[in-house]
Amino acid sequence: MTTWTDRTADRPITFSAPSGIDRSAHHRLDEAWLAAAWSHPTTRVFVVSGGQALIDDTPDGRTELIMTPSFEAPLTEAHRYYLGTDEDGVSYFALQKDALPGRLDQSARAAGLREAGLLLSPRDAGLLVHAVALENWQRMHRFCSRCGERTMIAAAGHIRRCPACGAEHYPRTDPAVIMLVTDDQDRALLGRQVHWPEGRFSTLAGFVEPGESIEQSVAREVFEEAGVVVGEVEYVASQPWPFPSSLMLGFMARATSAEIQVDGEEIEEARWFSRDDLSAAFASGEVMPPYGISIAARLIERWYGQPLPKP
Repeated sequence: MTTWTDRTADRPITFSAPSGIDRSAHHRLDEAWLAAAWSHPTTRVFVVSGGQALIDDTPDGRTELIMTPSFEAPLTEAHRYYLGTDEDGVSYFALQKDALPGRLDQSARAAGLREAGLLLSPRDAGLLVHAVALENWQRMHRFCSRCGERTMIAAAGHIRRCPACGAEHYPRTDPAVIMLVTDDQDRALLGRQVHWPEGRFSTLAGFVEPGESIEQSVAREVFEEAGVVVGEVEYVASQPWPFPSSLMLGFMARATSAEIQVDGEEIEEARWFSRDDLSAAFASGEVMPPYGISIAARLIERWYGQPLPKP
């Protein structure tokens, strides 16, 4: 079977394709510029609530974020986040609200990133990822971790400042490793988490611990979850994963041992698959692939040699 490694590099990873949006971080502290951008007639705004936004299907078969001019947007003072400006000079803002607005035409629907990520254009998907990540952080970090005082939003949603002790707090991103492990027979190690449905298998993954390199994290997580020792580690690609605040760092790793001993806490079952094994398991329904939104699918495809069947 021919490998698909080179062609895999051309397939965009969800949330990672160029969005065409310049985040223009230098404008976030310029209140006069932000006010002018907000009031400009070309500016577009959408609401995010609980990780969801309104999307709609267009007559030509596309799916879009529902955005409005700023003068039609719901009122809010603090929770207005500047997301960036495109090459045509259009600025984009997200508004964090307790609920999504209704639509008179009733054609729109609320959707989160897991559904919308595969449907939206790179521009809209990038905007929604940015907005959801900010919303998650804003909801979970309202108080100063130094003194406990309630903090205030600044920098167009990208900083929270403490009025009591002066501390500044920034959106956090938790690095996590996700890896496809292969052995000396070029079989792939796939596992099933305890809370997943029967038959759902994917790559192993875990968070980077303090004081640990990402290569060390790959080896530790694989051994902890499956009892397999890892040697060589090769970085492949990354993916923002705001569920709620991670950055997935994707790797291929080579095992130096083959015996599997799952931890039973995170991973309930793990197996070595040859390409023929996995193809037969897909065909019979014994194994369901990971959701296409995840970088896990791209890592498996890199080894498997062809696109995975849709879940």
